[in-house]
Amino acid sequence: MAKSEFEDLKLDNQLCFSLYSTSLAISKMYKPLLEKLGLTYPQYLMMLVLWEEDGITATELGRRLGQDKGALSPVIKRLEAQGLIDRRRDPGDERRVHLQLTATGKSMQRQAHTIPSQVLRATGLDRAAVQRLKTQIEAVRRALNSLTENSD
Repeated sequence: MAKSEFEDLKLDNQLCFSLYSTSLAISKMYKPLLEKLGLTYPQYLMMLVLWEEDGITATELGRRLGQDKGALSPVIKRLEAQGLIDRRRDPGDERRVHLQLTATGKSMQRQAHTIPSQVLRATGLDRAAVQRLKTQIEAVRRALNSLTENSD
């Protein structure tokens, strides 16, 4: 039987749908883990970056997360209201805002340290397989980002 000319338009043949539905499943899996910490997934991503680089600027945080600073502002404000971070203006350049973890924000890292291993177990993959998959997804993201950067 010949392949239909519309075979490529089937939902199950879409890379975008595989990535999207997997993202939804991962977010759903993270939800109860993060609720124990009082964090949303976007807040968790910010905390991951700050645990690596405490004191970075909001602009740098946006770059690391692939989002513009304006989209991050409400999440940053919620983290500050929760007492997890402080925002400090750079005395040399008032436009730059540095994000500092509070003692509570720093101590949360210890509470969160088991999350990655729980996520790994939930995937059913071993570390090497996850790393290979992550490398492939990052290559796709870089290729797509280079297309959009070149079209501007």
